[in-house]
Amino acid sequence: MSAAYLLLLLVPAISAQTFHWGACPIPEVQSNFTLQPYMGKWYEIEKLPDIFGRGQCIREENTMMEDGSVQVSYSQVVNVVEGKRWYLEGTAKVIDPQEPAKLGVNFLSFLPYTPYWVLSTDYTNYSIVYSCKDVFGIFYFDFAWILARSPSLPPQMVDQAKRMLISGGIDISNMTPTDQSCSV
Repeated sequence: MSAAYLLLLLVPAISAQTFHWGACPIPEVQSNFTLQPYMGKWYEIEKLPDIFGRGQCIREENTMMEDGSVQVSYSQVVNVVEGKRWYLEGTAKVIDPQEPAKLGVNFLSFLPYTPYWVLSTDYTNYSIVYSCKDVFGIFYFDFAWILARSPSLPPQMVDQAKRMLISGGIDISNMTPTDQSCSV
């Protein structure tokens, strides 16, 4: 199958994500990352577009499992009028113990784990996460999230997070804020 044909087949999924030509950038991840303090609730502050995160009040809650994997509960309010939260459950795990900040996450058991790299976190206020899927080195789609333990972050922290993403070679020109004003 030619790359052009493959790209044409992927257009609906790609249109909801950030697409680039070439291979994925490889930003530095947090050194000495520890998984246990990362558990708990994180609110999405800003993100690069992704196919799943089209609602408001997006958050994830991470729970450590006995086997060392992480249960990820991702939720968002898709219809503000109804005010109901939509949930998606997944699993995350450290792929290589030598690089614990490079996790993989999976929301559909028949697909391989997708990168979930923690570029920086202080565990109590913010986290900067990056994910990238390379397609034969021809093109890639990437995702980036600025997360917080509360529904907002001071603007200077958001700016600092964006500078870190840019310094890692990540194009944030499509980054958008997430509305966290829902009551559910």
